[in-house]
Amino acid sequence: MSEEPELRRGLVAPAVAAEHPGLRLAWTQVDAAPGRSSAELRERLRAMANRMGGAQAIELRRREVPHLHRVFFRHIGLDPDVVRVPAEAIALRRMREGGLRSQGLVEDALTVAVMETGVGVWAFDAACIVGAPEVREEERLIIADEAGPLATLFGDPLPRAAVTRATQRLALVAVGVPNVPELFVDEALWTAWDVLTAH
Repeated sequence: MSEEPELRRGLVAPAVAAEHPGLRLAWTQVDAAPGRSSAELRERLRAMANRMGGAQAIELRRREVPHLHRVFFRHIGLDPDVVRVPAEAIALRRMREGGLRSQGLVEDALTVAVMETGVGVWAFDAACIVGAPEVREEERLIIADEAGPLATLFGDPLPRAAVTRATQRLALVAVGVPNVPELFVDEALWTAWDVLTAH
């Protein structure tokens, strides 16, 4: 296994890029399967949750990356107070649960990546992806491959490419909204990859 991920730039359809300059997709693959998180990863989640009290969760939307997500959500017709931006969705979950309960290795890796960078990362079954993922518009913005839609943008994977117990290799996809530095997008993928390969 490589000691570092090979980060690739996803495609953004020309019409989408013209309407949303700065929207980006980055992705990588990793040999990892769903399973139970290690005690070390569960403790990392607990520590992250403990650092996020109610006041910090409320202030989150004023931080640069979540704020830029909120701006972009409004621009594409999503109400960020209804459809939560990635970091706020996790903060809301933390308040509801009184912590961050482990949801398994894959979900926990994505949670850590979002909490550390503010950038959303999604996992797909790499064996089900045909070609490279891209952002295109089909009534709404979607992530798709050569075979069709994989997920709505910022939505959960559709069943055909969702991670299952049979998954042995993951495609990790990060979405960079306009004005979020590319470094943050790459770091989100690095973080998820690192958690998955370490556990």
